[in-house]
Formats: sequence, C-alpha cells, structure tokens
Amino acid sequence: MTPADHAARYPEVWRKFSPRQTVVRYIWFAGIVFVAAWSLRHLEIPWEYFLDAHEQVADLVVRMYPPAWDHFGQILDPLLETIHIATLGTIVTFGISLPIAIISARNTTPNVVTWFIGRFILVASRSINTVVWALIFVAIFGPGPMAGIWAVAFRSIGFMGKLIAEAIEEVDAGAVEAIEATGASRLQVLMIGVLPQVLPVIYGTTVYRWDINIRESTVLGFVGAGGIGIQLYSSINQFQWDEVSVMLLSVFGVVVVSEWISATVREKIT
Repeated sequence: MTPADHAARYPEVWRKFSPRQTVVRYIWFAGIVFVAAWSLRHLEIPWEYFLDAHEQVADLVVRMYPPAWDHFGQILDPLLETIHIATLGTIVTFGISLPIAIISARNTTPNVVTWFIGRFILVASRSINTVVWALIFVAIFGPGPMAGIWAVAFRSIGFMGKLIAEAIEEVDAGAVEAIEATGASRLQVLMIGVLPQVLPVIYGTTVYRWDINIRESTVLGFVGAGGIGIQLYSSINQFQWDEVSVMLLSVFGVVVVSEWISATVREKIT
C-alpha cells in the first residue's frame, strides 16, 4: 500500500488540542469542580430556602409596584449628594494617584524603596472594600459626605494608580532618551517626555473610575457616609418597597447617564 493509499484509507482526524493539552484541560476542570464542591460543603447553605425563592421574588415585585413617585422629591437631594461624593472623590483620587503612579513605575521611580512604597499603597488601596474604607472614615470624620469622599478616593487610588503606572512603563523610551540627551532634569523629562504620552490613559481612567464611583457611592449611606444609601437603608428596614423601587430606578437612571458620559468622553479621548 502506497502512502497515498494509506492516507486515503486512514485519514487523520483533526483535533484542536493535543492529547497532553486535553488531559491538562480535564485536570483543570476537575480541580475547579473540586474547589467549588469543597466551598459549597463548608458554606452550609440552607438549600431549602430555594424551594420558595420564586414566590418570594414575585411577592417582592408586587410590593414594589407601583413605585411611589411622590417620594422622589425627598430623595433628590441625597441622590445629588451621591453624585457629588463620587465626583469629589474622583478629583481627590486624581491628585493623589498620579504621583503614586510615578513612583510605582519602574522607569520613573527614584529608587527601589520608593517603588516598593508606591506598590504597597496601590495594593493596600485595592485590597480594602469601599464600605470598609467608609467605616474607617466615619470613625475619623463622623457620619456625613466627607467620610464618603475619602472612602471613594482611597478605594480608587489603587485602581487608577496601577493603570497609570503600567501606562508609564510602556511609554516610548526613545523619546525619553532624546529629551535626556539634551541635559533636561528628571522633572523636565517627566513633564515633557512621559506625561504627554500617558495623558489619554490618565483622562480615560479618571472618567472610567468616576463612572464606577457613582455606583459605589450609592451604598455608602448604609454605614453613614452620606448619599442616597441612608434613605435606601431606611426604606428597606421599614418595608417601604414602593419607595425602594423609586430609589432603585433613580439610581439606575443616574448610572445609565454616567455610563453614557464615560463612554462618550473616552471615545473622544481615544
């Protein structure tokens, strides 16, 4: 039998993955299933509550409809306060995260110590949830929007600083070296050679983070950090579900508008 006859009689079957890759994929899949099963086993979830979950959802929807639109006048100021908290918190984040990003980037940090400090701040900021930051600043400043502003800012520093630092590390080294060859100082190299290259990333990240902060600010009132969250928490505790639906719809509207603004600005920048 010639090779051509053999190929015609026993055609090779195309496979996307090699046998070794297939085995590795199955091992990963089995590992994920094992971890999920292990986690569920230790959570002690009361599965019997799921039997009438659909009935509870239907009852909640009935209680929330129709929305109590006459309550909107009472939540307008807290809703605006939520937007102000997110906006001011983002502005504070911009002022703090930029220098931290500079010392966190390997090509602009003065030394290893400053790089470690910058990276530590970025990791610490991201590792703590906004609500936890809010609890900390409520203990410092007392209840009110000031605690919310700083909670939003401290949570956002890690996000913005990390993205800006990564953008700084990816700048065109040739342009920086050309400016250094002219005898420019470190500050001049930073202002002329580095920052202009990352300005689109800085602006885009700031707007995107503002959009995220709008959403996160809606729950800060749960812990006394200002905004509409305190009104929402109060209505939920009093089972005023028609008022809750008004607040949820209002927050949804604000988030949609902020998402549109964020997408429009980032499109113009890029």
